[in-house]
Amino acid sequence: MMRAAISVAVLLLCAAAAAHRASAFVDGLVPNGDFELGPKASDMRGTVVLGRYAVPKWEISGFVEYIKSGQKQGDMLLVVPEGAFAVRLGNEASIKQGMRVARGMYYSITFSAARTCAQEEKLNISVAPDWGVLPMQTLYSSSGWDSYAWAFQAERDVAEIVIHNPGVEEDPACGPLIDSVAIRALYPPRASSRNLLKNGNFEEGPYVFRNASWGVLIPPNIEDDHSPLPGWMVESLKAVKYIDSDHFSVPEGKRAVELVAGKESAIAQVARTIPGKTYVLSFAVGDASNSCEGSMIVEAFAGKDTIKVPYESKGKGGFKRAVLRFKAVSVRTRIMFYSTFYTMRSDDFSSLCGPVLDDVKLLCVRNP
Repeated sequence: MMRAAISVAVLLLCAAAAAHRASAFVDGLVPNGDFELGPKASDMRGTVVLGRYAVPKWEISGFVEYIKSGQKQGDMLLVVPEGAFAVRLGNEASIKQGMRVARGMYYSITFSAARTCAQEEKLNISVAPDWGVLPMQTLYSSSGWDSYAWAFQAERDVAEIVIHNPGVEEDPACGPLIDSVAIRALYPPRASSRNLLKNGNFEEGPYVFRNASWGVLIPPNIEDDHSPLPGWMVESLKAVKYIDSDHFSVPEGKRAVELVAGKESAIAQVARTIPGKTYVLSFAVGDASNSCEGSMIVEAFAGKDTIKVPYESKGKGGFKRAVLRFKAVSVRTRIMFYSTFYTMRSDDFSSLCGPVLDDVKLLCVRNP
């Protein structure tokens, strides 16, 4: 009985301590999310961070290095996307930060990551009890850096954000670089009489860094329950890219999706429909004004009905609209989009790109 009481007391003290260390939620970078505040010299051995709390606002575990932009590892130059510093997670290493959140709310985490010398790098990201594995084998930009988004629903008052490298390499220093960790509250839109699809304009989505011109990747195999792009699932082997009008050409509003990996980059949503009724699916197809040139085709599906929409891109922005008319055969109809072809930027043959999708609407036609 005494042991049980002591155990409960210890758990309560640990929870209180975690809550005390937790930061208040604000949309944007988490405290020291850019790692510009570094460890003291006494807390480092070379680039290796020694103290558990040596990196301000973070708790670290395992082999973690504090990397300065321009630093070399052998013949490889380590580049930091924003600012001058980042951290590198070695074998089984992790970084963690507590954030006070509203229980039941949805949140999206955005962070930038780069591969170094490991061949099949991946990252685990978690906020208990939710977790996800983000593959990093595919590089979508030639800079070596990509930004990723991952979402969760808060089940506690304090969210413990953990980014963990599960890799086991011969060289413990072979691991991904992490920089620019941000968070954003999500407010999932609902379907309405004006649009039977949720978030058809893609305006609700993950945090996009103001100074980052490469967009944010929505990882593959993301289900709609915890999607950083509310309402939409990524049903493919590769990611789709979330882009903003500050850095790209967007057909409507401030946000859109770029289908960057051919048929391996698909998004989908299941809409409620009435069998026998006629529906109209309308959407915009364009290019992001990012030197993505050539003949493109977006394939749209509504149940068993499909349409192929060709688009000739000059890589300088622009779009066209398309319509797919179909008769529902079920109470639920799967709407899906993907690009027929792989495309590379004309000014950078190692950066994947593709057609832009935006302003997706589904309406029931009363008198077809």
